[in-house]
Amino acid sequence: MPIISFKREVLSLLLKMTAVVLTIVIIVVIVNFSYSSLGMISDGKCNIAVMPIEGTILPFTNVTTAEELFVTPTIVRSFIKTAEEESGILGIMFEINSPGGTPVASETIATDIKNSTLPTLALIGDIGASGGYMVASGANTIIASKMSVIGGIGVTMSYLDETEKNKKDGLTFVSLSAGKYKDAGNPNKPLTEEERILFENDLVSVRDSFVEIVAQNRHLTSDAVLSLADGSTMIGSRALETKLIDRLGDRAEAKRVFAEKLGKPESEIIFCEYSPLLKII
Repeated sequence: MPIISFKREVLSLLLKMTAVVLTIVIIVVIVNFSYSSLGMISDGKCNIAVMPIEGTILPFTNVTTAEELFVTPTIVRSFIKTAEEESGILGIMFEINSPGGTPVASETIATDIKNSTLPTLALIGDIGASGGYMVASGANTIIASKMSVIGGIGVTMSYLDETEKNKKDGLTFVSLSAGKYKDAGNPNKPLTEEERILFENDLVSVRDSFVEIVAQNRHLTSDAVLSLADGSTMIGSRALETKLIDRLGDRAEAKRVFAEKLGKPESEIIFCEYSPLLKII
């Protein structure tokens, strides 16, 4: 009798597991049908795609790094392409919380946003600085809070000089390289004056390119942006005065902007909340 009872319990458990599996399969089929019929972003009701740009901006993904900590041009470009191809999407809002990243990756994302066929809006949260601000400048409209940290127009490649520490540890740096400046910037050797001049010239060139990108995207003069390009940041209220942003506000203000651009009542502007699944498109 105990053996028969055990068999019945196993059979009951298997039937329950089968029911659960079938339920999951049905849900997946429904979800896939919804995506194929309604689109990858919109549920049929929402019409403004929302894309978060958070953390460090990098040129490529690093499988050893948590994806939530960075964003890449590929991720953003894929999202923009999907939004543009979906008939129910009328605009894109980029919610930015980024202290910056690499210059080229930031420029690439800013350019992709600028070239989008849909109306675009950048909503800066706590911070949109350095490369984060460069990305925001590509949008048609920039909104931020009075307390947002904005700007940081400038570049850096500062590093720790390890030479004194190495001396204390009894370590000697042996330079083996082909090319006068191949070891330049190695933290295990002192920086020569020639190397410093070389790097600083490059930094000025990149800074000037940053200034030109912002000036063009924001329809400002290069001199006006250059006067702000000392690497410092500013809060949203001052950014509005310097024309680095267009409005102060939050999502409600963003909804008003899209309503104005699209000629629709605010009640018809509905945000499509972002899903990480869209990264794999």
